[in-house]
Amino acid sequence: MNLHEYQAKELLKKYNVPVQEGIPCNTPTEAEEAYRQIHTQYDSKFAVVKAQIHAGGRGKGKIAGTEQRGVAVGKNAEDIKTIAQNILGGTLVTIQTGPAGKLVNKVLVAQDVYFEGPSPVKEFYLSILLDRTKGQNVIMYSTEGGMNIEDVAHDTPEKIFKEWIHPGGLLQAFQARKIAFNLGLSGEAFKNCTKFVTNLYNAFTGLDCSMLEINPLFKASDDKIIAVDCKMNLDENSLMRHADLIT
Repeated sequence: MNLHEYQAKELLKKYNVPVQEGIPCNTPTEAEEAYRQIHTQYDSKFAVVKAQIHAGGRGKGKIAGTEQRGVAVGKNAEDIKTIAQNILGGTLVTIQTGPAGKLVNKVLVAQDVYFEGPSPVKEFYLSILLDRTKGQNVIMYSTEGGMNIEDVAHDTPEKIFKEWIHPGGLLQAFQARKIAFNLGLSGEAFKNCTKFVTNLYNAFTGLDCSMLEINPLFKASDDKIIAVDCKMNLDENSLMRHADLIT
């Protein structure tokens, strides 16, 4: 069962995984009000409007017949309302939807995490899934976040790292540290990353996910580690254990 970004992030928060906060909206007016709430609560100068569909490539995709991207930044309430008007009810065409595209019925208005601070921001890639050839869960990660991971694997395979974990076991502390180290992190960012990865793996196993992808995995300028985007698939054979998630 595939989940939308806003649904997946709410589940991650239950496992203490830090996420880019946002408010799902069905209308442009709701999006305008969501901006005001986010601006007040998080002191966010800008906000991001994200189309909620079951497909990747939203940032590069466009609403059919327009130049409107599926992910866009607004500087004020009026901007956010206009962007939402352009996206809602439109058909978003991305590299994953094909030319038919997908209808957008909901957007997520999210906080700006690219604020200025003492250290530079960085984007990483991280996903967890079952490696059927080994019968083990694998964490696949890279310093090249925000990009199509297939392109990274093809062009620069040395930048793809993998860490295997037995499905019946837990992610070990040394493995979490290894991941943070290979991502080039240090200091507070290193500590935050080890906590993030550990909690994320707990979410993967606790929710019976078949796939959990964070792209980008984001290091903010204050060294916090945040899930900016999330793609989550739940194992349909395990939904009997998660009746509350069936909609």
